[in-house]
Amino acid sequence: MPENAHGFGHNIRRAALGLAVFAIVTAGVVAVTQITTADTIVENERAAQSAALAEIIPPSLHDNSLLDDAFALPPSQVLGLETADTGWRATQDGKTVAVLLPVVTGKGYSGDIRLLVGIRADGSVAGVRAVKHSETPGLGDKIEARKSGWIHEFDDQTLSSMDWKVQKDGGDFDQFTGATITPRAVVGAVRQALIYFMAHRTALLAGDSETLTATRRVRQETLSPAAESPSESAPESAAGSTSAQSSTSAEGNTPSSLQHSGDNAHE
Repeated sequence: MPENAHGFGHNIRRAALGLAVFAIVTAGVVAVTQITTADTIVENERAAQSAALAEIIPPSLHDNSLLDDAFALPPSQVLGLETADTGWRATQDGKTVAVLLPVVTGKGYSGDIRLLVGIRADGSVAGVRAVKHSETPGLGDKIEARKSGWIHEFDDQTLSSMDWKVQKDGGDFDQFTGATITPRAVVGAVRQALIYFMAHRTALLAGDSETLTATRRVRQETLSPAAESPSESAPESAAGSTSAQSSTSAEGNTPSSLQHSGDNAHE
C-alpha cells in the first residue's frame, strides 16, 4: 500500500474517532443541561404555585404546607376539568379551614380561563386568582389581581349572598368598561366551584380523593348522561340544592341566560 494511502486512511480513522468523541461529549452536555433545566422548571412552577396559593390563603391562616397537602380531583364538568387535576387543603391544628379548587371556563373572550378558588369550610369564598388566560390586555386581563381589584369582589361571598351574574345581566357583580364577556365567564366559573364544593363538602374537607372518584364513577354508571351533571352539582344542604338546581343546566354549565351573545362582544 502506498505510504500516502496509508496516511489518508489513518487520518480518516482519527477524524472519525474525533467526531465520535465530540458526539458523546455533546450528548452528555445536552443531557445534563436538560436534567438541570427540567429541575429548574419544576422548582419555578412549584414556587409560582405556592405563591398563588398563598395569595388566596395567607400563611397566617394555616399551619400546613399547602403544596404538600394536595389531593387528586377527578374530571368534572362542573369544574370544567376534562382530566384529573389537583386540589389543596389548608389546615390549622389538624382541622381543615379551607380548600383550593381549580376551575376552568371555556367562555372567555379569547379562550379558556383557569382559576384557583379558595373556599372556606363554611362555604364562603376565601379568594380567587386567575392563573392562566389569554384575555385582551387592558380589558379582559383586569381579572388579574395585579391589574385591578375586581377579583376581590368574590371575597367572603357565598352561593346565597350574591346574585351570581354581572350587573349587565341583572346581577351583583361589576363588569369592565368595554368588556363584559370575560367577567361574565369568571363569575360563572367561581359559582360553579362553590356548587362543586357544596356537593362534595365532606370529601373535600377530608382531602378524600377516593370518595370523590368513586362518587363520580357510581354516578356515571347509574345515571344517564343528561342527568349526571345535576347530580354531581347537587349540594348537600337543602339551601345549596335550591341554588344549584335553579342555576345549573343539565350539563353542569351556566344557564343560557348568562351565556354571551353577539351584542355583548367586547374589544
